[in-house]
Amino acid sequence: MSEKEALRRRIYAVEFASWELHLFLDTHPNNSEASKKLDECRERARMLRKEYEEKFGPIGETPQNTSRWAWISDPWPWEKEAN
Repeated sequence: MSEKEALRRRIYAVEFASWELHLFLDTHPNNSEASKKLDECRERARMLRKEYEEKFGPIGETPQNTSRWAWISDPWPWEKEAN
């Protein structure tokens, strides 16, 4: 496994843990330990993303057209030809 892939997997693991803690806190809003752990996970994910982007560039896809209304120029599902 390359360094790039290993770092990306670490990011995804920490982000997954963040989501799980977030869901847990939906049903246990007064759990201060989970809240603290969520903050730690979010900070760790931020740091890992920063490290990844410094080494390998943006982690996510960069949209070609960032216009808010770009979706309207794409063909609608019923306008696409069946393959």
